[in-house]
Amino acid sequence: MPDFDFKRFHIRSMNAASGEERAAINQELKDLYASLSEEDKTVFNEQLQKFLISETARVKSDYESIHGLNSPN
Repeated sequence: MPDFDFKRFHIRSMNAASGEERAAINQELKDLYASLSEEDKTVFNEQLQKFLISETARVKSDYESIHGLNSPN
């Protein structure tokens, strides 16, 4: 079962110098997906969902930590 490194794509995209570079990174990810077997696409989608849930929870936690600095205890 392949292990996809979505964090690598995410960090590269966040650090992209331009919209064109970000689009190229997104196309690289799309091309990777297109090259997969149907079985690996299922694994890819499952791992992507887990990554997105994890990142969303992390961002929410960071936001609440920062937002909480402006409210009294």
